[in-house]
Amino acid sequence: MMSILGTLFIGLIAGFIARALKPGDDGMGWIMTALLGVAGSFVASYLGAALGLYQPGQPAGFVASVLGAILLLVIYGMVKKK
Repeated sequence: MMSILGTLFIGLIAGFIARALKPGDDGMGWIMTALLGVAGSFVASYLGAALGLYQPGQPAGFVASVLGAILLLVIYGMVKKK
């Protein structure tokens, strides 16, 4: 339970940092930014566990969460343009 709360908290902060680091205008509000950050944190946690970087249930690190959020922001931007 605590790992999910940790992932949520890290993801919220990571979403805002990822949005600041990614160039360009995404045209989305802060709620969508926070949701993409949380999703990026979960993606980083599961990919890290699949690659053996993290133990199952262990939340991803902060840098991995920011990278996951940037990845989702790029994908979101490509989908939104089409």
